[in-house]
Amino acid sequence: MQLPTFVAAVLGATWTALSASAAPAQTPDSTAGAPVQAPSAADTTPGPVLTLDDAIALALKNNPDHLSRIDARRTASAQRRAAYGGFLPGASLSFSGLYRQSGASPLNGVSATEFAVNSDIYQSSYSLDLTYQLNANTFLNPRIQSANVRAADADIAGSAQSVRSQVTQSYLTVLQDEAKAALQDSLVVQNQVQLELAKAKMAVGSGTQLDVSQAEVALGQARVAALQAHNQVEIDKLRLFQIMGVPQPANVRLTTQFDVRQPTFTLDSVLALARERNPTLNALRARDKVASLGVRSAQSQYLPTLRLDAGWGGYTYQYANGDYPVQLAQQQMNQSRASCFSTDSIRVAVGLPSIAAQCNGFVLTPQQAAAIRDQNSQFPFDFTRQPFQISAIISLPIFDGFQREQRIEQAQAERNNAAYNIRKQELQLTAEVTGAYLTLQTDAQAVALQEQNAAKAREELRLAQEKYRVGAATYLDLANARATYTQAESDRINAIYAYHSAFAQLENAVGRPLR
Repeated sequence: MQLPTFVAAVLGATWTALSASAAPAQTPDSTAGAPVQAPSAADTTPGPVLTLDDAIALALKNNPDHLSRIDARRTASAQRRAAYGGFLPGASLSFSGLYRQSGASPLNGVSATEFAVNSDIYQSSYSLDLTYQLNANTFLNPRIQSANVRAADADIAGSAQSVRSQVTQSYLTVLQDEAKAALQDSLVVQNQVQLELAKAKMAVGSGTQLDVSQAEVALGQARVAALQAHNQVEIDKLRLFQIMGVPQPANVRLTTQFDVRQPTFTLDSVLALARERNPTLNALRARDKVASLGVRSAQSQYLPTLRLDAGWGGYTYQYANGDYPVQLAQQQMNQSRASCFSTDSIRVAVGLPSIAAQCNGFVLTPQQAAAIRDQNSQFPFDFTRQPFQISAIISLPIFDGFQREQRIEQAQAERNNAAYNIRKQELQLTAEVTGAYLTLQTDAQAVALQEQNAAKAREELRLAQEKYRVGAATYLDLANARATYTQAESDRINAIYAYHSAFAQLENAVGRPLR
């Protein structure tokens, strides 16, 4: 057997044993997100499955920014309820108690002993007051706050769409990383095969140590690239779960698949849908309505205000010493008796009939004393009712230093700015939707071209491997073919995920899913 034939036979056997798992095959475009073999000895136990829909659902329940939007809606709802409450009267109920020690209270800094009270005093009172105010703002505020609630709803829808877009983009990034990691793993296997082949060729005398050294360097570089690719997968998974707002479980698997196809909808259809459904635009429209009502609210300050007040009340007044009011009554009775006898003496002196019998009737009986003590026992709840009172006031503002005019000008400026913002958003929306649609179409065509390029690069690498095996090509030729294949596969993966990213951007601009 001639030497070249012998070498070819040996290398053929070696190639057959090694090439089954190392033949250049198309790297998964990873929309399936299948687990890939890591180059390290890390734990590869399959973890939980996470679909894109599950990721979005978790993010909508846990994303902090989105939850703050929901809380803002609760605030707007409470303000709307308070605005409708303006049609109801305000009510307040108060109860007070007072204790005052016996003695004279100074009057203008002078102690008035003649007004001294020789008993501690207990007092209590209650009042029930109703207030009703009616003006133009009473009718406008519910409409303003209802528009604010609609704007808050649009903000929530916009936040939900933003979260959906962020999760989708991050999910796609992880899938893209996994596809690149799978590519790097396949290159590690290929370089391992090439190293073994180079060693085999050197062993039979048809190769050189330089080929072996170059193969070893290429294998080391491939392992480093694979290690970095797998690390990038884990980093982007962390970012995905950060957006979702939940902890990341170990070895989670992303399984949602996406198809690459030319869009079936037209540009006009998605533009019309975006102008109708885009939550940011709808929120601006709601705020434009609020601003228009704000102008009317500012103008209503020239109109009168009606205020009605009504009140009920009662009080108690009790001496701590129950005998003190009896003593006061006895003193008054004695004074009346003395005055009566004085009058009687004058009548007798001028020859008029005596009224002494009548004067003897000024006597405080035990029954009267007991009644006085009972009447004194009022504190704290034996109230004496005060008369019901009601008042009505109509006020008409005349002049307030041009503050109303300033508020009207400010409200009109805010209304104009709201209209400008709507116009600005419509122009931006048209540009974003149109750009995303055109990019989507271009990316779909780019995927088809990159698929062709990758197929040609795989075939070129296969031929270079065969030529190198039989000695018809150098290791440098093989390395160049492998570099071309690596770049083509990488470009193919990037093109696929650029398409999916453009689709997600278009959905975000429109404001709703399109698949």
